Amino acid sequence: MPSNVLGSDLKCCCTDPLTGFYRDGYCRTGPGDYGVHTVCAVMTREFLEFSQLRGNDLSTPNEAWGFPGLNPGDRWCLCVQRWGEAFDAGVAPPVYLEASHASALEFVDLEALQQHALDEDA
Repeated sequence: MPSNVLGSDLKCCCTDPLTGFYRDGYCRTGPGDYGVHTVCAVMTREFLEFSQLRGNDLSTPNEAWGFPGLNPGDRWCLCVQRWGEAFDAGVAPPVYLEASHASALEFVDLEALQQHALDEDA
């Protein structure tokens, strides 16, 4: 089992909607995941609007990709660099540290993630 940003086993982020680069509910990464979908986040209206303005519309369904479109409150494995951009802009969505892959720490600081943590033991 891969590790999370806290050093323990990676937990499932979400299965409804089914998230993750591999669409298995986990924010795992590997070859071909150029977006590095490693941050388990809870969507907010502010973040969804921010992402759309950056060219990544996460709200509109895309049947060709089996993408349901996201709403505020949905959990999703975000690209770590987009989460970092949102953090810098003051609109980073809350995260579940236990479901965020350890490789996210190559791009963002644990302290930044902890500032937005929803985990009980964060």
